[in-house]
Amino acid sequence: MKKTLFTAALSLAVTASLTACGGNSGDSAKPGNSAQPSASQQPAETAKASNEPVKLRIAWWGSQERHDATQKALAQYTQLHPNVTFESEFSGWDGYFDKLGVQFSAKNAPDIIQMDAAYLNEYVGRNMVADLGSINVADMDKALIESGKINGKLYAMPLGSAAFGMVYDKTVIEKLGLSVPAWDWTWDDYYKFGEEAKAKLGKDKYVFVDQSSDLYDYTAYQLSQGKGQVFTDNKLTIDKNTWLAYMNKQTEMRKAGIVTPADMTTTDKELDPKQDNVVNGNAIARHIFSNQVGSINALKPDAFGFTTLPKGSQTGGWLKPGMFWSVNASSKQLEEAKKFVDWFINDQEAGKTLGLTRGIPGNSKVVSMLQPNFSATDKVSMDFINKVAPSAQKFVAEPQGWGNFKKDYKTIVEKIMFNKATPEQAYDELMKKAKEYDSGIQ
Repeated sequence: MKKTLFTAALSLAVTASLTACGGNSGDSAKPGNSAQPSASQQPAETAKASNEPVKLRIAWWGSQERHDATQKALAQYTQLHPNVTFESEFSGWDGYFDKLGVQFSAKNAPDIIQMDAAYLNEYVGRNMVADLGSINVADMDKALIESGKINGKLYAMPLGSAAFGMVYDKTVIEKLGLSVPAWDWTWDDYYKFGEEAKAKLGKDKYVFVDQSSDLYDYTAYQLSQGKGQVFTDNKLTIDKNTWLAYMNKQTEMRKAGIVTPADMTTTDKELDPKQDNVVNGNAIARHIFSNQVGSINALKPDAFGFTTLPKGSQTGGWLKPGMFWSVNASSKQLEEAKKFVDWFINDQEAGKTLGLTRGIPGNSKVVSMLQPNFSATDKVSMDFINKVAPSAQKFVAEPQGWGNFKKDYKTIVEKIMFNKATPEQAYDELMKKAKEYDSGIQ
């Protein structure tokens, strides 16, 4: 069976990773020795060696705002450590992990990698990222740190927390004479708002970006219906009746012009000034993470409001680590890379430069330092998290081996969107695909 680029590349990378790491990144490179001193406590011999020229390759995805702030932080680090320079690889989300998989297979991956929770189990299971247990996390939120651990070892340093919710164009809603969504709105409120807004928008404008092909959106819906997580004990646990009801309702709204049509949906690109259908005015609302508030506000200042995901018998939203830094277990600059990560999370000047571009920082001292000078946008991000947190669902990442399932899910649901399959047919295909993941065919 034909494998996707990401999965095939990672499979090839296993051999490269095991060869470079002696089959265990913790044994060969010794990145996780708990007795090892922190970056600020390195012995004189290490300090002397650190005068040698070091080039660190570092990769991340995100908005232009995040890119600019990160580049400034890298320049700060080089000013403090003149022997260290950076080769940065910045991109959008699309294709980021495909490229990374190819780089690992070619033994040419960056030293420092921005990691997502959906892929962490995959990379740890294949011994491709180093144990970061030697880094100073004394001031980091302990629950957040746990999100970067696998089997008790820290492989991913959380860079901030984010809440999953929605953004809407309040300027359009006000022109339509409608009330903006409440913070605790229900699915009934959501559907009613869609019908009322569509009646006033007319034919060629839409209320919601159709995000039914995003597994996160369905996860939130299933949680809100009290049907549990979509992954339980490393197995896919989508509730059939709940999934069919959701997809049938999405189809109904698609036909009514409440959600964007399939051709518009598949070209939608989040936070792109031309292709994000909320930013360009084709739709009113879509999902968003709280760490993206600044980015979308920068594209269309003073236009947006924010709310929680709709609730049913339970809430649907959750808090999650916005993203992580991981270190390539095969890096020739392993200790220098970890030293940088230590600085990135703990240094207050770095915190000032980075702000909330990766979510609310996990370091309590950095947050305390930043909070008195929060911008209006920063306060919205903080408010967003504070309102989601009290009833937030637990975030569950894709199990090892399932890192690419989100893409397969999207492909299958898009068949419903283009009327190439009924929800029942798509569900059967989804379960067939899940069996391939269970058997390790992917």
